[in-house]
Amino acid sequence: MIRHIVYFSVRSDTDRARVLDGLRLLEANPHALHLEVGENLKLDSLGNEIDFVVYGEFTDADALDAFKAHPSYEASIAAVRPLRDIRVAADVMAREERRSS
Repeated sequence: MIRHIVYFSVRSDTDRARVLDGLRLLEANPHALHLEVGENLKLDSLGNEIDFVVYGEFTDADALDAFKAHPSYEASIAAVRPLRDIRVAADVMAREERRSS
């Protein structure tokens, strides 16, 4: 299983609701085993540049590719890209998958 984690910050606080709505378009995408979109609670005292996190779980790289090819992904990009500042993504193999390899 692949865990796909993407961090976003917004350029302007006035755009927070629009960015969140744009990220939530991803929830209509059927290719994730699990998908969450959430606001950073900013509880860590060492830095809070990130405003939103998208966390998804996918069976494999093909499922992640299908997720990125889905119209909801394109719609989300169109809504969010003009309003975001930082976007950092990471894809990691789930621990149980690493053990069996």
